[in-house]
Amino acid sequence: MNLWKLSAGTACLIGKKKFKADVLPTTAYIMLGERCKNNCQFCAQSRDSEARVNLLSRVTWPVFPKEEAAAGIRDTYEAGAIKRACLQVVYSANSWDTTVDALELLHANSAVPICISSHLETVKQARELVSRGAERVCIALDAATPELFGKVKKGQWASKWSLLLECALALPGLVTTHLIVGLGESEADMVSRMAVCIDKGIRIGLFAFTPIRGTPWAHLNAPTIAHYRRIQIAHHLLRNGYKQDIIGYQDGIISEYNVPKVELLGILKDGQAFQTSGCDDCNRPYYNERPGGLMYNYPRRLTSLEVTKAIKECEIIRGENDELATN
Repeated sequence: MNLWKLSAGTACLIGKKKFKADVLPTTAYIMLGERCKNNCQFCAQSRDSEARVNLLSRVTWPVFPKEEAAAGIRDTYEAGAIKRACLQVVYSANSWDTTVDALELLHANSAVPICISSHLETVKQARELVSRGAERVCIALDAATPELFGKVKKGQWASKWSLLLECALALPGLVTTHLIVGLGESEADMVSRMAVCIDKGIRIGLFAFTPIRGTPWAHLNAPTIAHYRRIQIAHHLLRNGYKQDIIGYQDGIISEYNVPKVELLGILKDGQAFQTSGCDDCNRPYYNERPGGLMYNYPRRLTSLEVTKAIKECEIIRGENDELATN
């Protein structure tokens, strides 16, 4: 594959496209291929999608010669403007070869840390990617339960979940997964899945379901911000060593965090719970958001006022958090 698709923000960073944005990516995002063999109901690249082929979620992906793109990423990394590169490879008959070729070109050009999200079938493949220069490997679950996985992704949960766990065991600390909030799971389901992943050393990239025109699920709604904030807070607590039994539910919806309020506000005060999660230095600006609109994942540090607002948006932490805005 001689042409690479770069996210619009990445193309701007390496000087290939003019792009007006208040926040630019801290990771270079590369998408290879189009019209996936998979049929995820939310995805612009799925085989049944009628969305534009240059679209993934809300992001557009202009095309550039691969050597030109790799050189631009190298120069931008060496200048300190990006911290890593992310290869997102659409599943096709030749996606493995495409993945390896792109990884080798990036790795030969630069010391930029590389994470890869591609169709893998064996632990051996994951090991090979790491041996060829990948710093991290992502095996995306997207759906939090076996039932939803079959409905949303039209795939077999058992094999995907087993592969994720096996890779996490074989490559400790080097494996990521994606989970999408708002596909129809309960909040209790999502917390339970996150807890198992974190216990196994798997890093989680949280996304909000984003309806995209032309996809089978374009008519469905994105999650409410209250729903998403409750999951973000639960994720942050789990990542910081709290066990899932501190989280209370009512009809599958988070109703309380059994942590003293002063302690809880102290944990949330820096705003990291509400920033983009996943690999280090991955900020995915406006992947799930519109500029000036509702912010599911902040692509930068939050102001104290934004932290206060985000905490209030979860709708179950009330009262004394107003002081966060003045600290």
